[in-house]
Amino acid sequence: MTHADVEAALTFLVQGTSKVGADRIALLHAIGQTGSLTKAAKNLGLSYKGAWDAVKTMNNMLPSPVVITQAGGKYGGESILTEDGRRMISAFHHLQSELERFTAQLCQGGAQTFEDKIPLLEGLFMRTSARNMLRGTVSAVIPGAVNAEIHLKVSDQVELVAIVTEPSVIDLDLHVGGNAIALIKSSFVILALDQPGLRLSARNQIKGIVSHVEDGAVNAEVAVDIGQDKTITAIVTRQSVQVLDLKPGCAVVCCVKASHIILAVE
Repeated sequence: MTHADVEAALTFLVQGTSKVGADRIALLHAIGQTGSLTKAAKNLGLSYKGAWDAVKTMNNMLPSPVVITQAGGKYGGESILTEDGRRMISAFHHLQSELERFTAQLCQGGAQTFEDKIPLLEGLFMRTSARNMLRGTVSAVIPGAVNAEIHLKVSDQVELVAIVTEPSVIDLDLHVGGNAIALIKSSFVILALDQPGLRLSARNQIKGIVSHVEDGAVNAEVAVDIGQDKTITAIVTRQSVQVLDLKPGCAVVCCVKASHIILAVE
């Protein structure tokens, strides 16, 4: 077998599921070239929503955003590739180059490992059925008789509180300073208008600004910017959108019960 007989492609496998990162790296590269999410999506043959969802996921899963979006909505505005975004592209291309070199050496009977490079892209391609995935650092673990209260700091402004069982704390090795990912179904997010004197029983009350509303036949998908280019998405009825007059720029509170947050670790 010669090197010409083998084509190397960088692929991540997590629990048996294929996680290919080239498409998202290509999107980041196109955003860096065009300065526009709309133009980048068009150049790559993607829908705007598909590209926007990919950017939201990357920003939510990483410590700092890879793309910063400016006001303008679907048909305008500016998207800026951050320095971390450029480092992500560079890291991916480096891994791809290492993989190709490894393939060449393998065909020649040699091998050279590159596992130390993989953590650079850790978690970027995780997929779950939960619409919202927010990576953070455990800031407090408060044990109880049956359940424990876990505080997860996902940004400078936002700290989530989740209730998990004591065995889960042990199994996931949840401890102060450790990393975890909060998984929240969009149907578990309740939206309320951010008004003075508002009092709610939900443990997590996250203030933000509506950045996008996608209408459906019965329900609507509402994206809320919660700061530092992190987003929470909620599914609400179209009637609720009309009653609350939800539209881009509207100040809202995302309410999530502590028991509705699932924590995951890698």
